[in-house]
Amino acid sequence: MKPFALTMGDPAGVGPEIIIDALCEFSARPVVVFGERAILERAKLASQHPLAQSLALNIVETSIHSEYVDGIASAASGHASVASIEGATRACMLGDCAALITTPINKTALKLAGSTFPGHTEMLAALCGDRSVAMMFASDAINVMLTTIHLSLRDAIEAITIETVSRAIQQAHDAAPWLSINGRKPRIAVAGLNPHASEDGLFGTEETLHIEPAIRACQARGIDVSGPYPPDTIFMRAKRGEFDIVVAMTHDHGLIAVKLDGIDHAVNVTVGLPFLRASVDHGTAYDIAWRGVASSKNLRHVLNWAHSATSN
Repeated sequence: MKPFALTMGDPAGVGPEIIIDALCEFSARPVVVFGERAILERAKLASQHPLAQSLALNIVETSIHSEYVDGIASAASGHASVASIEGATRACMLGDCAALITTPINKTALKLAGSTFPGHTEMLAALCGDRSVAMMFASDAINVMLTTIHLSLRDAIEAITIETVSRAIQQAHDAAPWLSINGRKPRIAVAGLNPHASEDGLFGTEETLHIEPAIRACQARGIDVSGPYPPDTIFMRAKRGEFDIVVAMTHDHGLIAVKLDGIDHAVNVTVGLPFLRASVDHGTAYDIAWRGVASSKNLRHVLNWAHSATSN
């Protein structure tokens, strides 16, 4: 059984701590941690988990002597974060690992390190050959695909076109292997952008000009998609089981619903890569980093979710 590649994340954040505690309770398959040995060993020594000191870590060292400060974004923590992602991605591209599991990085630290990427998704797309990728979030009751991701709201609205909405719908359709739908086509609901999905143009034109034509084009290709639906009710309907996945127009439209459903049981999935990438749905939590209070519950859920997804 191929191992998972697990990135260390930002060393100034909670990533190293939650890795130790999560791996103490995950034995479904081997895991290779890409990061810095000294940092991971420090997290192991600090862990209060009863199994931590006997935990055997399989580490591929991607950085050394990172002079970071706990809970503070820095160029050093950004460089270490990038190095772990690059190393783990190479292993997945070579087929040495079954999936890429990532822990949190910090956007300010990336910028200080000179990275041009605002987050994991854009970086992974570039590392894998400038692929067209999308962010999907899976929780126990709701799956959400984002049409736009790390953009200001003004820029996100400008980025909503027939092409981008069509691509998000197609990627939601392509996400079928990661959804528990027994091999059938996913039932896709498209959320509108405006209140009441614009109500026939009363509150905006994006639905008429961009979203509806994209839905019709995808229906013509045989995709089971409908909408646009008012964004204030469609997530409730999806949670009731009417739909398998919702395509949301903007980052917060989709993620508020997912996180309200339960952040500990949410998985961030990058669709469009040549391998599965799954991540925790929380940040570096600098305010509690290295204080022995960070919870590994979400990472444990991600590891188990990814194992199930790659075992089908």
